Order: sequence, then structure tokens, then C-alpha cells
Amino acid sequence: MRRWWRTAVVVTTAALALAGCGAPAGVDRNLADDWPALGPAKGFVPVAGACHTTVPDVGYLSGYNPVDCTASHRSETLHVGTLTGPGAERGAPPRAGSTGARTARAECDKQVSKAVGADWRSGRLLVSVIFPSALAWTGGARWFRCDASEVASLDDSSLIPRQSSLRGALAPGSPLAYGCFNPKLVKDDIDQMRPVACTAKHHAEFVGVWQAPDISYAEFGRTSLRAHKACRALIAKYVKVPNNSDLQYRAGTIIYHPFEEEWQNGNHGVQCFLWLDDRTSTRSLKGAGTKGLPIQ
Repeated sequence: MRRWWRTAVVVTTAALALAGCGAPAGVDRNLADDWPALGPAKGFVPVAGACHTTVPDVGYLSGYNPVDCTASHRSETLHVGTLTGPGAERGAPPRAGSTGARTARAECDKQVSKAVGADWRSGRLLVSVIFPSALAWTGGARWFRCDASEVASLDDSSLIPRQSSLRGALAPGSPLAYGCFNPKLVKDDIDQMRPVACTAKHHAEFVGVWQAPDISYAEFGRTSLRAHKACRALIAKYVKVPNNSDLQYRAGTIIYHPFEEEWQNGNHGVQCFLWLDDRTSTRSLKGAGTKGLPIQ
């Protein structure tokens, strides 16, 4: 279309010249110096609020086919960020454990939690950080997507198709929020956390997320007692009992922590549960106080 338009201008100008007409005021007969400067090229950037039928490992433009969030989908982009600084200066998208990957992870954790109404790790959610392809990165793309998905359970990360947005999905009373559980034990290990209504007999209850310090995954494994101690502090706050040496006689602790790759990328959120080993409860212990969680 542009080629035709330029040709039309040239033909018209030639016709005027043949007719012997002079140039109008303000026209210098030189077409080459009157074109406006072109702005910088703008590459593709995904949009927040788009839903997708898959969760890609890489954000290829060819695979970007968003659907309406009322249609069946498996993920939703709740935030789109831009890498700057050292993470954006490399010649390729961030690798696992790199500064760029950790920076994007931290922003995704914050923004997705804000969007869903609570720390996203306090419910049946998964957050994926998606970077552009290597080719797009070479062309200047520095965006990253923060995609959230609903998962089957605490122990099963299978994605559950949805037909609605995840915004506000962890508001109080949400069916996605973690509540009460009956742990399945294999010897001394927790094999599975089976969710139950808090009005049914149960042995465990989710109390919150502890943000572990920036240490290596190996060190975290060696010092796991520190995580249990931190979770006891969350139990005390949740139940409203003293955080003292007697707390260990009121309830035990169960922790869930990220896998190693997630940890390396900056997800240090440890999920904390109180555990009633030799007794059960038929109510939530939130705010129950010392009568609700007596020393045993």
C-alpha cells in the first residue's frame, strides 16, 4: 500500500510539472526531505490478563494464542514485567539460578500474590515465569510473564482447567486456599496431605508461609530445624498462643518447601502446618488460644 501511495504522489507531481504549474507556497519540490522520521521498532510484548490453554517453557511468539478467560484454559498471565540492570545485559534469556531469573521470580511472587489476594503459596496455585525466546531476546525483548495456574492438590501439581480468572482467587473462604488436612504417614515421613473440611476430624492445619533466608538449597536441607522453629512462630501467631518453649508440647510442625530448581530461582517460601500427632480437632484452630491448643 505504501509503494502505491508513493507512486501516486510521484505521478501527480509529474503531471503538475508537465502542466507548467508552479509549486504552492511552502513546497520546495524536494520530496526526499519531507518524510517524518520513523520511530523505534516495537517488538511483541504479551499482555496481563490473557489466559492460555498451555503453560510454555519459552514465550515464543508463534505459540502465543491467548483465549478468553471464560473459555477453558490452564494458565493466566497476571503480570508482565521488564528486566533491567545486570539481568538484562546478557546476550541470552536468563538461565536457572541467574540474577535475571531470581529478579523476575521475586517480582512474579509479589505481583501474583497481590493479584490473587494472599501469598500464592497459601493455596492450590502454581506460578510460572516465562521469558522470551533467544531470538526475541537478541532483538531486544526483555519482558517476562508471570503465569498462574490452579493445581490439583498440595501433593499433585497437575493443572486444573478453569473458566474464570484467578484474580482474587485466595480471598477469605476461597476453595483454593489451604485449610485442614489428614497427613498420610509412611514410616516417619509425610507421604500425602489429604485435605478435609476443618469441621471433620483432622490432624493438621495450614498456618502460613515462612520466607526462608537467601541460602543455598544444600544449606537449607542441613538446617531444616530452623524452618520448623520459624513455623512454630507462625503457629503461635495463628492460634494466638505464647511462642515459648512450651509450644513444642502444644503442636508439632510439618513443612513443605520448593524443589531445588525453584529454590535456586529465588522461591524460598516454606509452607507451614501445625500437626496434632496423637489427637484430632473438629474446628479450625485459628485464634483458638491456649484452650484450643493446650499443652499435652
